Amino acid sequence: MCGLTKNVGNSGFEGKKMLNKDEVKRVLICRPNHRLGNMLLITPLVQEVERTFPDCKIDLFVKGNLAPIIFSNYTSIDRIIKLPKKHFKELFRYIGEWIAIKKTRYDIVINVNKNSSSGRLSTKAARGYYKFFGDVEESYTAKYSDYCHIAKYPVYNFRYYLSILGITERENAEIPILNLKLSETELFEGKRTLAELVKDDRKTISIFTYATGNKCYSKEWWEDFYTTLQERYADEYNIVEILPVENVSQIDFKAPSFYSKDIREIAAVIANTAFFIGADSGMMHLASASQTPTVGLFSITKANVYTPYNESSTSINTNKLCTNRCMIVLDKIVRSN
Repeated sequence: MCGLTKNVGNSGFEGKKMLNKDEVKRVLICRPNHRLGNMLLITPLVQEVERTFPDCKIDLFVKGNLAPIIFSNYTSIDRIIKLPKKHFKELFRYIGEWIAIKKTRYDIVINVNKNSSSGRLSTKAARGYYKFFGDVEESYTAKYSDYCHIAKYPVYNFRYYLSILGITERENAEIPILNLKLSETELFEGKRTLAELVKDDRKTISIFTYATGNKCYSKEWWEDFYTTLQERYADEYNIVEILPVENVSQIDFKAPSFYSKDIREIAAVIANTAFFIGADSGMMHLASASQTPTVGLFSITKANVYTPYNESSTSINTNKLCTNRCMIVLDKIVRSN
């Protein structure tokens, strides 16, 4: 499908007028994907659109049921058009949602991922005056050393298209970080939940020992890592394991653990910990979106594409660093907290 759709649509603006910021009232962002990480990774783009056009309303074209939860505290989000995860089982609903994107006329339609066939097709199908398909000149991408990051390049692309249309005011601004926008109530409940788990006043390290496929580290690896973590920080920190929806533990539940299927509740608990350690996963991005210093462990996927990048966050290539060397990296984060 990628091969068939790679030439669908283009972002040429020949014959179109320059963009007037004040006239942009409705924007559609297309990211028809159901994974937690991919939904969280578009929060920087949503924030960028908000900051550029503070009076506009944003619609999302997505897949699955996570987007309404993730963006529940984003007041700019107006309508979320959700494709079912299993479209052959809900074919009529699937077709109906595709039809739904044609009901509204948009000032701007944005395809988040240029390699997404459904993203390109939905951007083409939507009714919009300006359409950004995500294809950008190589001369532009070379300007930014972090352009390849999966959450950053949609923002860079957005700025590139706007610069062609005469809007350059945010061209050199910092890229927004992932943000779940947890409420004060959610954070308070997360603090109370964490207090019930640890029972003392020490700070807490949260760990996530699971990941999908070959991103998941072995029990032997985690046993060594967890033991070393305990020996190094036990006097100053509690350690709490955040469990996956599968309710499994690579350390056999040796640490106090927290289980929930509510991603905002999980994020609120993580937000009350000093920092988070976990392999590249949706949970790692959730920790980052909770504004918690996050240490991403990478062995298969590319850190420069997926690394957490909020304040004090970092990534570790475990193919290059042993457990003891990993602790040296963690020491720097501990000192900053």
